[in-house]
Amino acid sequence: MYKTILVPVDLAEPKASEEALARAAALADVGDGTVRLVYVRPLTPVTYMEYVPPNFEADQQRETEEGLAAIAASVPLPSERVSAVVRLGSVYHEVLDEAENCGADLVVVGSHRPTMATYLLGSNATTIVRHARCSVLVVR
Repeated sequence: MYKTILVPVDLAEPKASEEALARAAALADVGDGTVRLVYVRPLTPVTYMEYVPPNFEADQQRETEEGLAAIAASVPLPSERVSAVVRLGSVYHEVLDEAENCGADLVVVGSHRPTMATYLLGSNATTIVRHARCSVLVVR
């Protein structure tokens, strides 16, 4: 089965990731694998930097890590089989890079029902499916 399963998580919409996390945990449990959560923080535009406090980035990183740790703690696997990382950049690029870095053999992505906007502009899940070098499971 799968040994390393990567699950992108959206902290702004944790409900959207619940089904993907449940599926990943079940697959990891069957194959004695691990689950790695990844959250990608967006870059703060340079033009806004003069308007934010000096410790803004550090505070954002800390809050994000705490939120992701809380979600990781809810995964029904032993804690040594669950890890989490916060990355900075564009979602699909960072998820694909993390999949390579951690040696993921499966990426489990939660997805919303497509809307006209996602048909026209594409979505992160679509890009991950197209460009991943490992298997991808899209969970609705």
